[in-house]
Amino acid sequence: MIEARRLHILRAVADHRTVTAAAAALYLTPSAVSQQLAALEQETGHRLVERGAKGVRLTPAGEILLSHTNVVLAQLERAEAELAAYSSGAAGTVTVAAFATGIAQVVAPALSRLALLAPGIRLRVQDAEGDASLPMVLDRQVDVAVAVEYRGAPPADDPRLIHVPLYAEPFDAVVPLTHRLADAAEISLAELAKDPWIGPYPGNPCHEVVVLACENAGFQPRLEHSSDDFRAVVALASADAGVALVPRSALRGMDLAGVVVRPVDGVAPTRRVFAAVRRGTEEHPLIRPVLDALEEVART
Repeated sequence: MIEARRLHILRAVADHRTVTAAAAALYLTPSAVSQQLAALEQETGHRLVERGAKGVRLTPAGEILLSHTNVVLAQLERAEAELAAYSSGAAGTVTVAAFATGIAQVVAPALSRLALLAPGIRLRVQDAEGDASLPMVLDRQVDVAVAVEYRGAPPADDPRLIHVPLYAEPFDAVVPLTHRLADAAEISLAELAKDPWIGPYPGNPCHEVVVLACENAGFQPRLEHSSDDFRAVVALASADAGVALVPRSALRGMDLAGVVVRPVDGVAPTRRVFAAVRRGTEEHPLIRPVLDALEEVART
């Protein structure tokens, strides 16, 4: 009989590619993870992982078991959700990981909405960049992620996750008041090819949006200044340090006295935001109202 907790460990190792990283995500020691993998191999009668200089990879037998693992764990999540619905109703804590502007845009309003419509549900919110929150959901560190589409992210049909689209927003061009294009109604990215740029660090989904938009315009941006805080990005632009692309919602409430904000000419780069939960938890009596509240806020 295969133990479900060992399937969790197999999936964590597949996701993180090393025993050490999987152990950290599961709050276990590396030796405990190795022992559980060995026990799982004994249960199945197959070698499931191979260790190499670059980490751990699944064997063909391990890949077969992983495909069943995603189905089994999702079904167990559904069983827990139905039992929770049967037992008590909606009263408890749901942990949500979201990036800063996502918190301001949808999570905080959803929290206020839930306080009125489902007072038994308490949200615990954690600030996490768009590329960090999805692994947190998969590792069961949080219940809900508000994340951003990015290259390399789990796709919408990932068997481990349920995606709930929330909203899409354009990036606007931010240039200093003294910039040669400050009087333009719209700004073509190609005209910024020789400017110094300010933007998020590599790994931040917004960095990828900026770089891809510039590549589509025919150039590689010369990123001279880096910050994941868009207030810092705008402050640097106001100091004539360079130009930037910033999501429209991130500009709300900022001091924009030293910059000009203009829409991008043509097809604007876009940030697509969604909520994600582990497959099988989407109808949990605590999580379903949270997803509904996020969707309702996003629509309005």
